[in-house]
Amino acid sequence: MTFDTFLMVDWSGGNDRGPTPKKDAIWVCAARGGLADEPVYMRNRQVAEDWIFEFLKTENAAGRRVLVGFDFAFGYPAGFGSAVIGSDEPFALWQWITDRIKDSPKANNRFDVAGAINAHFGGIGPFWGNGLGRDIAHLPRKGLDRRDHGMREKRAAEERAKGAFPVWQLSGAGAVGSQVLMGLPTLNRLRQAFLPDLAVWPFEPLDKPIAIVEIWPSLIAKAVAATIPAGRIKDAHQVLLLAQALSALPSDQLSQLLDVAPTSEGSILGLGHEAMLAEAASTQLAPPPLKNDCFAMPQGAHWTPVAEAQEHLRAHLRCVVAKEVLSLDQASGRVLAQDVLAQRAHPPAPNSAVDGYGFAGPAPNGVNRFALVDGRSAAGDPFNGDVPSGYAIRILTGANLPRGVDTVVLQEDVSTNGHEISFHGPLKRGANARAAGEDMQHGQAILHAPRLVTPADTGMLAAAGIGEVTAYKRLRVGVLSTGDELREAGQVATAGQIYDANRPMLCAMAARWGYDVVDLGRAPDDRPTIKATLDDATTRCDVILTSGGASAGDEDHMSALLEGTGSLALWRIAMKPGRPLALGLWNNTPVFGLPGNPVAAMVCALIFAHPALRVMAGGTWAVPESYMLPAAFNKNKKEGRREYLRARYVDGQVEAFPSEGSGRVSGLSWATGLVELDDKARTVASGDLVRFIPFANYGL
Repeated sequence: MTFDTFLMVDWSGGNDRGPTPKKDAIWVCAARGGLADEPVYMRNRQVAEDWIFEFLKTENAAGRRVLVGFDFAFGYPAGFGSAVIGSDEPFALWQWITDRIKDSPKANNRFDVAGAINAHFGGIGPFWGNGLGRDIAHLPRKGLDRRDHGMREKRAAEERAKGAFPVWQLSGAGAVGSQVLMGLPTLNRLRQAFLPDLAVWPFEPLDKPIAIVEIWPSLIAKAVAATIPAGRIKDAHQVLLLAQALSALPSDQLSQLLDVAPTSEGSILGLGHEAMLAEAASTQLAPPPLKNDCFAMPQGAHWTPVAEAQEHLRAHLRCVVAKEVLSLDQASGRVLAQDVLAQRAHPPAPNSAVDGYGFAGPAPNGVNRFALVDGRSAAGDPFNGDVPSGYAIRILTGANLPRGVDTVVLQEDVSTNGHEISFHGPLKRGANARAAGEDMQHGQAILHAPRLVTPADTGMLAAAGIGEVTAYKRLRVGVLSTGDELREAGQVATAGQIYDANRPMLCAMAARWGYDVVDLGRAPDDRPTIKATLDDATTRCDVILTSGGASAGDEDHMSALLEGTGSLALWRIAMKPGRPLALGLWNNTPVFGLPGNPVAAMVCALIFAHPALRVMAGGTWAVPESYMLPAAFNKNKKEGRREYLRARYVDGQVEAFPSEGSGRVSGLSWATGLVELDDKARTVASGDLVRFIPFANYGL
């Protein structure tokens, strides 16, 4: 049983709860592949129903299978439907209730409907809990007043679920009965809107694109309590955690949860499998591994254009790291995994933008005079009284505007004797004053995932009251060099040996990009040793960069090992420098086999590894900004491959390094960027415009 998207709905709350997110309200959260979106607050049932409808419409149109969970009972104890409508068929009961419930953001008739239902039973009940000031026929205010109504107190599911409340209570703590009466009409309308593409569990087989199931977040209550960040509303966190956990479950485990015999009462997803669900919710959920064929290019491709290779990576790679909650001082340089909502408005109250005097504006043209009230308003020490009409008050920059003040005149424009002020108008109402929330509103999304948090962002987050953010863990990048000829810088090297330049260079690049670098050292041209090194690396790294051994020669052991996993993709890229790329998976860890020549290794790392690592780190594919600048060189270029020249910007022109040899590592230090010449044949003459990409735009 597989689904692409999981949407969990906490159906709490009564009438409209206002624009500010709060507890005991409706919250929804979607997750895919073990990664959840930011929970969304719904101020009332109408808003929630419309939002869910549009969400399902979008997912269905995109061809994605969706499992939607609602946290209220889908049925009543056996025999209820027969007593009320003459049938225990659940959808007939849903329709009967839908026809009678009247609901608006401000009021509903659930108590009257419950009283009318009670009239179908002998005795008193089963519904109870009249929350209105007026009496309602057949609806007792207290549960102890009920008798002889003939219904069981709980469904079989509630009897098994420790702590679950019965469906009869309509008011007070634990009044889930109201949520059922108000929720079933929503389910009924969604079901009718999406037929024949929707099935309801456990009443129907889940062979449709949309499945609606009953959930109870209290099944993972311990995990919710253990992981909830400071300041997060419990209702919001529990739908996030449940959506995330269900979306990460293997299909066989999810099938176990859904394997329930259909009854008219319905059931709770996960009942009887609490340990499995709690474990999934308690685990730091990482995304599933990449597919084994993610690097495979279409058959028959010989020389692959750069743009085609980049697009293939962009389409097949995704985030490979888990989420974590970070304090604000740890957030800079990290990739947001969830949108960030302002915890309060900024500014939180109307305040003064200048030092001056506050009054009720506007001030007309000519001389204006105001008597001064005793006291002043300063930042952190506001004036708590009222400022009457015709009076002004001394006010300092950042101070809250007292009641009766909406305008401030600069102190430089004022004459005063200590008892009154005078100044020349006109001055419009609101001058030199900041409105509450003019910068940010409470609950507003101020940063959107997957943004890389900057130092400036941390200042904004602090101003909005954000102490923690949910971000992706740092990508762990392992760097390995292979080759018998390599020696470490500083060691003695013979004439037949060379110093390993690639590994220090690639480590420095990965560090500059903000990743955790794992130096895997050097491995000789020995297949068992390389295999052991890779085995160890996959326990410590999320992705591995290697250089050398990426072709198909006798000593190209990296390619041979990856080929043995069935995941090797040996790419021949139509570019200069850097043609061969060996890509594959080792123990589900992606491996980038870069060319051995330093220039080719760096260029391939910039063109392919840089954007690919950003995606795997939770970010977006990076397209570096480039500039068309006049060339200070001449060149004839052949058709059929893209070329990258080491270059630098000098006096308004771009100079090219005199040699194009891949072994000339000094050219990398000399250059400040690359000139990119596309696949077409071209003759470049001095003064012609060429595309220049500074290294800084590659994050270096």
